[in-house]
Amino acid sequence: MTNANETLRAIPLGGLGEIGRNMMLYEYDDTIIAVDVGLMFPDVEHPGVDLIIPDFQYVIDNVDRFKAIFLTHGHEDHIGAIPFLLRELDALNVHVPVFCLQLTRGLVQVKLKEHRLLDKSEVNVVEPGDVVDVGPFSVEFFSVSHSIPDAAGLIIETPLGPIVHTGDFKIDHTPLLGQHTDLARLANVGEDGALLMCADSTYVEMEGYTPSEQRVAETLDRLIGEADGRIIVTTFASLISRVQIVLDAAAKHGKRVFVTGRSMVNNVGMARDLGYLRVQGNVLMSVNEMRQHPDAKTIIICTGSQGEPTSALTRMANGTHQQIAIHEGDTVILSSNPVPGNEKSVYKNIDLLMEGGANVIYNRLADVHVRGHASREELKVIHRLVRPKYFMGIHGEYRHLVLHRELAIQLGMDERDAFVLTDGEVLEIDADGADVNGTVPADYIYVDGIGIGEIDDFVLRDRQRLADDGLVVVVAAIDRHTGKLARPPEVMSHGFAGADEEPALMEGVQKLITGVLGSQNANVSWSEIHESLKDDVAEYLHKQTHRHPLVIPVTLEV
Repeated sequence: MTNANETLRAIPLGGLGEIGRNMMLYEYDDTIIAVDVGLMFPDVEHPGVDLIIPDFQYVIDNVDRFKAIFLTHGHEDHIGAIPFLLRELDALNVHVPVFCLQLTRGLVQVKLKEHRLLDKSEVNVVEPGDVVDVGPFSVEFFSVSHSIPDAAGLIIETPLGPIVHTGDFKIDHTPLLGQHTDLARLANVGEDGALLMCADSTYVEMEGYTPSEQRVAETLDRLIGEADGRIIVTTFASLISRVQIVLDAAAKHGKRVFVTGRSMVNNVGMARDLGYLRVQGNVLMSVNEMRQHPDAKTIIICTGSQGEPTSALTRMANGTHQQIAIHEGDTVILSSNPVPGNEKSVYKNIDLLMEGGANVIYNRLADVHVRGHASREELKVIHRLVRPKYFMGIHGEYRHLVLHRELAIQLGMDERDAFVLTDGEVLEIDADGADVNGTVPADYIYVDGIGIGEIDDFVLRDRQRLADDGLVVVVAAIDRHTGKLARPPEVMSHGFAGADEEPALMEGVQKLITGVLGSQNANVSWSEIHESLKDDVAEYLHKQTHRHPLVIPVTLEV
């Protein structure tokens, strides 16, 4: 490698090896820029966690070189962690500009308002074709087709050559809101060949081409026209094009629409104000109008496509929604795919909705959702147009990244020039070549209530053990003068199967504690005894029950 100042570094802080939490840093000389700052939703391995965001430590450690943030589009996995990063920067009295297209800006501002950061943040609107100069980087936005309007990829000019960062994209020749992937601009970049391409890998496993959003429009129009009763449609709150499909079908079939769910209401209002939603006449109605309106002429658009516990659809399924109760004759349409990890919650809602008498239609039964990501043949098109010297797959689990690398090699790339990275690894490129060199912090940062980063893997492990096998608390009262047990130890269990039915088990624990502590003296190290007691009791219970309850020893001096 040559002089470090002449080296381009690509550093993923999230999104490589997982679905979500997308964040990439590009670094050259004294300048660092970020592309996307997304979040990831927790799964069953993260009990009690609300959100998972990138580790910003490398940015904070180099904050004097951190100059700009570029956002490709408005989905949560690309913008959801923006408030958390801007809050950390604000605490350091550092204010970094954000650049994105107009709808993305609207969605970001909704979040910043909720976090009380709107007045402290600079979010700039750009259009496809605009170029933003930041130090040695010139960043151009180009239009891509995705499942949300105002999606973009980036062409990042560097002293070593251009980077093409696709963002999430597909090639849709009949997009509903008219936004195509700009193949001509990519072909123009590819005339001389890009230095590096970082491309969406999410659906590299899927052969062929991703279907057009037009297919969903035709299906939803048919379902809305055929339904005799009330219709409830749930989708991602940021999927504005899907909301437009429902509004158009409602107007066509003489029905009216009620919108519920905080994020859906906020996003629909924002998109309407910005002109991204066309609402005909009095199609939208208030809650009071909805209560008086005939079911056969009523459509409800709501949040809850991923089975979120507090979402509108989940509350309807559970019978706890304040305004809407599921009843016989309702048609519920889930216009979405479950995000990996959310399947159980989604299908539980479907079961409850069906138990309530609703006819539930989801992606396995009808074409009510299409992917927003390129399938294998579309990825081939992009590779052949851009002709990158180096390649790195982004936005995917590890197998997706490996398969995308293999695809690049099949298309003619040298295997030494196609890379698979995981979060935190650093790809360095200079005049002599490219290689993976070093790592930066890229751990999961857990958001739990108002706590950020207070939970670690040890806390999650304990929570999982509590959920799996329960809790056993042992209390030992110690005579402060002699260091011996002042009275027989107490053993209490919560959620530990077998404790109530087998008193002999708890008596065995008491005998074990007495054996460990009964002969101690006042000079013993009680911190060491505390850990020893925890391990001894846990080992005893496992031998007796083959379970691993969380054991908490409590020693009291009396």
